[in-house]
Amino acid sequence: MKNNPRLILFLITLLTIVAGVLVLPPTQPVKITTPKLPGLNRQFTLTLPLYGSTVDVSWGNNHFVKQFPFRKGLDLAGGTSVTMKADMSKISPDNRDSALAGAKTVIENRVNLYGVSEPLVQTSKVNNDYRLIVDLPGVSTEQALSLIGTTAQLSFWEAVASGSADAYPVEALPLGILQTIGPYAHPTSLSGKDLQNTTVTFDANTGAPQVQLQFTPDGTKKFADITGRNVGKIVAIVLDNMVVEAPRVQQIIPNGDAVISGSMTTDTANQLKIELQAGQLPIPLSILQQQTIGATLGASSLSKSLFAGFVGFVIIALFMMVLYGRLGIIASMALVVYVILTLCVFKLIPVTLTLAGIAGFILSVGMAVDANILIFERMREEHRSGKSFDKALTLGFARAWTSIRDSNLSTLITCFVLYQFGTGIVRGFAFTLAIGVAISLFSAIVVTRTLIRTMMGEHI
Repeated sequence: MKNNPRLILFLITLLTIVAGVLVLPPTQPVKITTPKLPGLNRQFTLTLPLYGSTVDVSWGNNHFVKQFPFRKGLDLAGGTSVTMKADMSKISPDNRDSALAGAKTVIENRVNLYGVSEPLVQTSKVNNDYRLIVDLPGVSTEQALSLIGTTAQLSFWEAVASGSADAYPVEALPLGILQTIGPYAHPTSLSGKDLQNTTVTFDANTGAPQVQLQFTPDGTKKFADITGRNVGKIVAIVLDNMVVEAPRVQQIIPNGDAVISGSMTTDTANQLKIELQAGQLPIPLSILQQQTIGATLGASSLSKSLFAGFVGFVIIALFMMVLYGRLGIIASMALVVYVILTLCVFKLIPVTLTLAGIAGFILSVGMAVDANILIFERMREEHRSGKSFDKALTLGFARAWTSIRDSNLSTLITCFVLYQFGTGIVRGFAFTLAIGVAISLFSAIVVTRTLIRTMMGEHI
């Protein structure tokens, strides 16, 4: 394939067309139906509706539908931003950071369960003032307050006899109880108030991470009674009306210490510890500020950003064509492929687009031609020294690769640092820029080289 640029060009064109179908929404519904394929005796149907890109494929009695809309952040889609203050008056100073992290995790789980697109939950600490800042795209103020206004509760559920009056109605059971315990389940008297401490430990034999629970004296007695009557059965741990763990009781535990083990990594064990801490340390939250961001502002900002991106793209293309002639035209064509592929990746991941994220993408468009400039200058130098077209092309790409690799690697490292230690807007900018830089390597090395081989013949 390396020596067959026309085949590579065909594959690049096919990939670009597929990506373009996903990126560019049509002005009206388009339905494409294939004839019955030989050997398969089946028809395939592809439907692209008016709003957003949707893949709708049918074959026989099977039907697959998948939507690929652009996911917009709070500043583009509109929504609600809520700032809350945590009341730490009843929490010991040593546990306050953990309690705040637990409350953050609980709220994130709630909004994710609710289906909010890419919520942003941040913590803020200034002196003794602990705050939670929650941004919810596409959610009204009333929905936001209903979603995050209550405090998480930890409970332990056990199975009861079939037909028992103690069994909860199926529609009132926490999420996951049916799959772990069954339809006949009831909460025990043990709750998060009886939990004294949770720590992450490691199994002495296997080294696997596990979460150790320690109960208060009253909780110890309750836990001993529960484990005594449930040996060999499952006791589900429920946080915020959702099962977070469902261990099977191996033996009665009289000392108030329990271990939750299973297929956990260190990260998931720490996450479970935080979730349990959230139930153990309920923090009263009061609303300090609530702000509704309208979609009109987002639409105006998006329109201006897209216009800026279009103008920047045209200026870059003209610059390359004036400076490099036909090579500049090829670079501009590769840049079109780059833009389409990058936007397609944004949809497939999907990436939440904010104004900062769009800025990162537009910046990456400008940076995408850097590699082409290095390659073209190297090719010109080799050609002026008497090298043939193929030799100049090969040496130009080979000798420019080190500089291209190092410059892009340094940008990716910067993006990683920004994403790792930044928050909100900064992370969105870093993520879109990193994706753009990675795809620009493909467009510069593969797409540009293939176009040069198939379109320019022996002239540079």
